[in-house]
Amino acid sequence: MRRRPATAWSWVRETAIILVSALVLSLVVKTFLVQAFFIPSQSMEMTLVKNDRILVSKLTPGPFDLERGDVVVFKDPGGWLPPAIEAPRGPVAEAVNEGLTFIGLLPQDAGEHLVKRVIGLPGDHVACVGPGEPITVNGVPIDEPYLAPGSQPSEKEFDIVVPPNSLWVMGDNRQQSADSRFNMGKAGGGSVPVDNVVGVAFVTVWPVDRFTLLRNPSATFADVPDAG
Repeated sequence: MRRRPATAWSWVRETAIILVSALVLSLVVKTFLVQAFFIPSQSMEMTLVKNDRILVSKLTPGPFDLERGDVVVFKDPGGWLPPAIEAPRGPVAEAVNEGLTFIGLLPQDAGEHLVKRVIGLPGDHVACVGPGEPITVNGVPIDEPYLAPGSQPSEKEFDIVVPPNSLWVMGDNRQQSADSRFNMGKAGGGSVPVDNVVGVAFVTVWPVDRFTLLRNPSATFADVPDAG
């Protein structure tokens, strides 16, 4: 018997099923596994530069533990970021943009998120005595090869024990990063609640010539003892 030729309706139905399945899969991946973000500032140069697109693993924190040296994306704990000024869009363009971002086909606007490096874990004693001196973690000076050229570890003196369930974070471009050091007078004393962490950045995917795996600099913290 000859098969009847596919009707236009069956083609439309199959196409719709494929598209809906792809959208659902994208939403599931974005919700539970991987999310895309773009870098809005120079605070993480030269590891990440403005307008880089990165992928963030949402398995950390979760099945995997956060580690010193991880590059994390986290939601603003409150008052770290100035009010966002967005270019005006028409209602249709805004709805399309929000929809594609929600399902994970566009990178998340970092307007309410920040990207920094974890320097201190809960209970860690993190300090710097001022310009030209290294950061110390639990009394051990750390050598930070990821710092932007010309940056010093901290031009600002600080001394803090990271609260429970919190992180001390700093940008790699220290003199251009409003990080934990500059938010010590706000809620959390400059530390970021672990619950605010979206995930750990693991690769730069765009522009193509910036494709890089973001590896944890484990040697930097190898001699740092556990807190307490």
